[in-house]
Amino acid sequence: MQDLNLKQLALSIKQIAEEKNLPEEMVNDIIEQAIAAAYRRDFGDREQEVRAEMNAHTGEVTVYTSKEVVEEVTHPQFEISLADAKKLDKKAEIGGTVEIIDRPTSFGRVAAQTAKQVILQKLREAEREVVMTEYEDKIGKVIVGTVQRVEPRVVRVELGKAVGIIPMSEQIPGEYYSVGSRIKVFLKDVERDARGPQLILSRANDKFIEYLFRQEVPEMENGAVEIKAIAREAGKRTKIAVASNVQGVDPVGTFVGGHGTRVQAVMNEIGDQERIDIVVYSDNPETFIVNALSPAEVTKVEINKVAKRARIQVDEGQLSIAIGRGGQNVRLASSLTGYELDIEPTHAQAAKPAREPKPRKNVEDSLLSAIEQTPNEE
Repeated sequence: MQDLNLKQLALSIKQIAEEKNLPEEMVNDIIEQAIAAAYRRDFGDREQEVRAEMNAHTGEVTVYTSKEVVEEVTHPQFEISLADAKKLDKKAEIGGTVEIIDRPTSFGRVAAQTAKQVILQKLREAEREVVMTEYEDKIGKVIVGTVQRVEPRVVRVELGKAVGIIPMSEQIPGEYYSVGSRIKVFLKDVERDARGPQLILSRANDKFIEYLFRQEVPEMENGAVEIKAIAREAGKRTKIAVASNVQGVDPVGTFVGGHGTRVQAVMNEIGDQERIDIVVYSDNPETFIVNALSPAEVTKVEINKVAKRARIQVDEGQLSIAIGRGGQNVRLASSLTGYELDIEPTHAQAAKPAREPKPRKNVEDSLLSAIEQTPNEE
């Protein structure tokens, strides 16, 4: 036999199954598919319906080729006469099918090469499917991996049995990834494409922040406090809205931690360049919007609940803080609250100078009046 040792293939099933972490039945099925492909190449037609069975102990192969029973044979590769069919199956009828049995012991070089290609391809597909099944349950969770390779647009991370990618859009801008370093990643999705399942990882996702806080804030596990909303611009700034479900528990203080230890631990993971604002959530939209625009001080909020839009007034001195650098603060506050926010300066400050001289004038009048009255009293 040339280039395809059936007995050796049979003996290697167990070894392949162990190495690839696949069931032996699956590996056996893959090899049988490869033998069927090789048989079609050497003895039949690529469109023929062929199945193969292999004895895992002896390596003996039996091939079954399905043919349609017809009155007059025009395509011998696919058809068989009723007379010939009756020799194989006495119950054979026109329009039915019978299987031709063959027991090949050797294949040509080209057919053997075809079988090897099928085995490699099918094994890769099977491995990917196993990975797919295993990691589908981990979507939405954070896992630890090792940076395998850094490419211009993706970072490849080894996760044990699989390798995932962090696309450019899911990376923290400005973050440096060192090959061989351990890294926490959020499993965002398992995508299927022509190359098989692909694990999509993220460090820029909002849920990544939630996971990191969950590791630092044990009160989240027992439900004493919770994160209600997150708005994030990875590498720059994040706002999280938190709430307490237990009377007397300060939600912001709980997330910040003593001397800021908890929030600092999160920042150590994502980088100190990303600022984290923790604000109190409120069911009242006006209150929530005021809190979300922190550290800016808001003087007035007018809400249109139908249009999900709010008109915000702040003192002129607070305008740049409310908007933030490049509109970042108002943009994140809008994302956090779900309202389109329009910031404008209040004119309250402009009115103050006009009112201030009046009380000063009254004081002066009283003083002059007192001075004028003094000589008369004498």
